[in-house]
Amino acid sequence: MSRLNPVNPEHADAKTNELFEQVKRKLGKVPNLMLTLGHSPAALGGYLSLNGSLAGGELNAKERELVALVTAEHNGCDYCLAAHSTIGNMVGLTPDQIEGARRAALSDPKLNAFVNFVKQVLKTAGHINDATLEEFRSAGYSDGAVAEAVALIGESVLTNYFNNVAQTVVDFPKAKPLAA
Repeated sequence: MSRLNPVNPEHADAKTNELFEQVKRKLGKVPNLMLTLGHSPAALGGYLSLNGSLAGGELNAKERELVALVTAEHNGCDYCLAAHSTIGNMVGLTPDQIEGARRAALSDPKLNAFVNFVKQVLKTAGHINDATLEEFRSAGYSDGAVAEAVALIGESVLTNYFNNVAQTVVDFPKAKPLAA
């Protein structure tokens, strides 16, 4: 059971409903995360602004979903694992890539360097070693990609922590448990 009830759009103020409509236009529905984050139009608006800005960056949709999956697994966020397993599939990640992201181990060398970078940033609170950064750059990622990956981690941490605090009801197909 959720600790915070989703905001009912029928009882929301104009600003919150404007944000809900923005989400609905983009996703076709307003997921429970957004309905619950809607208790604060400032928080919901800030999240949507960051999300929209990063969607226009150099990292592609698959890479953005890999960040979300690695981060959700690291933070134990069932809601985000479900959401980003579904969205990852929608943007073309295979089931093996989704599982590999959650394990931070992919067979593709470039994507493996990418998820390893994300995992190391999470494990070290950003205090990565030079070898991790060099592996990321050697895989073909720019300094702009470094900035975007870290910003995406921050965005994912926001939703992970919020969902973990709120115990948001999962409204996506549940993520498959990782095999031992």
